[in-house]
Amino acid sequence: MKKIKPKQTRAKKAENLFLNEEEKDILSSVEKGEWETVDNFAQELALAKKAAINSLRKDMRINIRISSVDLEHIKRKAVHDGLPYQTLITSVLHKYAAGHFNKLI
Repeated sequence: MKKIKPKQTRAKKAENLFLNEEEKDILSSVEKGEWETVDNFAQELALAKKAAINSLRKDMRINIRISSVDLEHIKRKAVHDGLPYQTLITSVLHKYAAGHFNKLI
């Protein structure tokens, strides 16, 4: 007989996320009920979804040369995080391009 897992709540799922301080503050505020739904929720939701799709769409392909040692380290980190290594590289590049790293070099 197959064992069925109970459904996780949003709060339970959020505990497994790696959140920065700003994200933690927002999550706490939402959980406290400090947010209200806007009148045009459906329109705002559609707009947010469209913006997310457009900003996360991978529409360009590049080729890079990287040292085998660096690639091996990246692959190990990706396995640890449960991600394909290309996804990890894309994520790091996206965060850098968006200004989420203060200084790399």
